[in-house]
Amino acid sequence: MNASGIPATIADVSAPWFTAVLRDSGAIGTDDAVVGFETEQIGQGIGIMGELFRASLRYDGAAGPASVIVKLPSPFEANRAQGLALGMYDAEVRFYADIAPRTAARLAGCHLARIEPGTADSVLVLEDLGHLRMVDQHTGLTADEASLGVRALADLHGSWMGRAEDTVVAWAPSVVHERIQGFAQMYPGLTEPFLANFADWLPTGGAAAAPVISAGYWGGMVALSAYPWTLVHLDYRCENLFFGTRGTADEVVIVDWQTIGRGPGSYDLAYLLGGSLPVEVRRAAERDLVAEYLGRLASDHGVQRDPEEFWTEYRLAHALGGPATVTLTGATFDLGNERGKQLIGTMAQRHFSAVVDLDSTALLPR
Repeated sequence: MNASGIPATIADVSAPWFTAVLRDSGAIGTDDAVVGFETEQIGQGIGIMGELFRASLRYDGAAGPASVIVKLPSPFEANRAQGLALGMYDAEVRFYADIAPRTAARLAGCHLARIEPGTADSVLVLEDLGHLRMVDQHTGLTADEASLGVRALADLHGSWMGRAEDTVVAWAPSVVHERIQGFAQMYPGLTEPFLANFADWLPTGGAAAAPVISAGYWGGMVALSAYPWTLVHLDYRCENLFFGTRGTADEVVIVDWQTIGRGPGSYDLAYLLGGSLPVEVRRAAERDLVAEYLGRLASDHGVQRDPEEFWTEYRLAHALGGPATVTLTGATFDLGNERGKQLIGTMAQRHFSAVVDLDSTALLPR
């Protein structure tokens, strides 16, 4: 435990530490105390930048959360260094501390968000969402689940539409940040190794689209940045959503805020529908889901967008986030991991199918 009260490992947490955290958050009274707990690691293999633990808590007769989730940075130095360099730990702490209270979407309740400035030393203590349901990325969403995800996304974007320069979020990198420009310079060199590994997974026309996308990526991001900005999640996919029952407060809870940025909301929408829906489900439900997103922005957040203009923006977004993610991962992936290869192949097939279906490369600047 360092001087800021941040545990180095899960072994550093204690009953008095949990007591102080929950008292400060108002989850228990000032005279109540945690007298014991057990921890178990969860979510192994889901993320490489951090570790998740469920802590089951016992009290001195007081009422309090039966369990909480403790999120710590990766124990591996290379991963910590990458997360620090990309600002991922700082971003998630700042999100829960400053942005979450002003965001309409349903988020995990946060008891503690703390980081030692300039380091990877950080900790989050969050609401346990174990009573809700997750959807495996390989399986993908049903049209009804996608509808819930779209509603939640509109609530996220609607909270910050037109407010991307607010000081609370202005620090978040934009879709035309220098990191994006740096990636654009290396992107063409990834296309050949990606196709060598995954061309067989792509739809007709997908392999031909890949070099067009990589060459036009930076120009595409600049073009996309001309549309209205909001706070964007940048990894909005089914494994970062917890599902409850439609019509309840818990119908969808959004998690994992390490990669937040600023830019058009179409980026997140295309990433969700392109990568988290089986191709036939997307094709059948896509127009309705985009209309539902725009409808919720208008009805719940007063944000009016021209449907045809937005459809063009949405088509362009499909050529950017999804293909870039699968190309980067697929070009550098350890092909000895068969399950991982299947997942990348599935994602590549879905994202490139959307690009072909929507003729998204036609919108990239030449």
